[in-house]
Amino acid sequence: MLTPSLNTWSISSRLLQRLTVLPRSSFRYSSSASSSSIMASLKALLGFDQSQYTPCRVSTGLESPLIVTDAAAPLSSPASAMSKSHIDKTTGLFFNPWPSAGNGDVKFSEVLWSKLSREWQSVETSPDMMPVITPDFSAPLTDATNIRSTWLGHASFFVEMPSGLKVLFDPVMGQKCAPTWAPGFNRISRAPCRVADFPGVDVVIISHAHYDHLDDFTINHIRESFPEAYFFVPLGVKKWFTKKGISAVTELDWWEQRDISVNGIDATLGCLPAQHGANRSSSDHGKTLWASWSVTSKGKVYFAGDTGYRHVPRLPADKDDYAIDMPHCPVFKHIGEHRGPFDLALLPIGAYSPRWIMSKVHANPVDSVNIFLDIKARRAIAMHYGTWVLTDEPILEPVQKLKEALKQKALPTSGVFDAVQIGTSVEVPVHH
Repeated sequence: MLTPSLNTWSISSRLLQRLTVLPRSSFRYSSSASSSSIMASLKALLGFDQSQYTPCRVSTGLESPLIVTDAAAPLSSPASAMSKSHIDKTTGLFFNPWPSAGNGDVKFSEVLWSKLSREWQSVETSPDMMPVITPDFSAPLTDATNIRSTWLGHASFFVEMPSGLKVLFDPVMGQKCAPTWAPGFNRISRAPCRVADFPGVDVVIISHAHYDHLDDFTINHIRESFPEAYFFVPLGVKKWFTKKGISAVTELDWWEQRDISVNGIDATLGCLPAQHGANRSSSDHGKTLWASWSVTSKGKVYFAGDTGYRHVPRLPADKDDYAIDMPHCPVFKHIGEHRGPFDLALLPIGAYSPRWIMSKVHANPVDSVNIFLDIKARRAIAMHYGTWVLTDEPILEPVQKLKEALKQKALPTSGVFDAVQIGTSVEVPVHH
């Protein structure tokens, strides 16, 4: 397992990706910046000068009406669930225990070499590239037994279960996916609504602690608008919330689940594996877990969070890496066997290039279609693209490649695994 050091640094892929996001004018990406700006960006990435950033403390004094059991009704799990192989027995740090994760998290040296060699391409953006619509949460469901999911950009979703349970996944509604003092890291597409516009929030589910998935600005606004909301997070992340005065938090390990009840609505929430990483500074790599999640409440939803599928070595640009037999992450088939099938899956398709650097932690569209099949999902909505410039593929390339990947698997290019406009609500029927 790799641990951070100043000589051989293995930092989070999400923070490393932000090396590509420098201050913009009119949403234009530029590979040039002043040396002071670059140094400030590097300080933000590596977690220096944290004393300049003091999170706002939010304490409502209210108890959430949501009731959480000590443990959910037992469900089947793979044998690996008992071994806890993702926790280093010596250090207690979390890591990806599969060959598909390669030699650990994305390395600073890999990204730096790719940038200096100009392999890492600049990305053009414009305000009209990602159309955003304002969701109408007051619109009635066409069928009360449907799941309605609204994509809020990147990995953020507002999901209304047929039971009436209202769930927010990885809500990031602010302008930045970085500390407020860090330069750059600004949206290329606006948030489709305000936090206060949601018609209620019962549960907030966080996949991991990276800034583009756990946002201080948004959490503060959730506590202001919905003080009774309850939070579910992976191991180690609860501490971040308690420091803000938020106590309505349950943290879970992979394959753990909890039964909950709120206002007469029952549900089961499950924490499941993913192939990724997590940290918010240079000093906490591996100290908090990353996860995917399931929600069952008169319907079943899978949220992948952020994940890779198979580590791909450096290959010629015209080489199809799927023409080479390489190990893929086994947990998605385990999830399908032990927790599936799912009525709806929310799956990432972007931030995958350069492939040899990002593949271990980010799925490309072909990977995502394979995950879709592995977990036994009936429908899927794409995410993790079009909101920030995190890697070097063109903004809309993931959507095009998703259609190509679906064709390769003889799946329809619409109505099964769809990419939609930010702010779009999709209704999905539940299978019983």
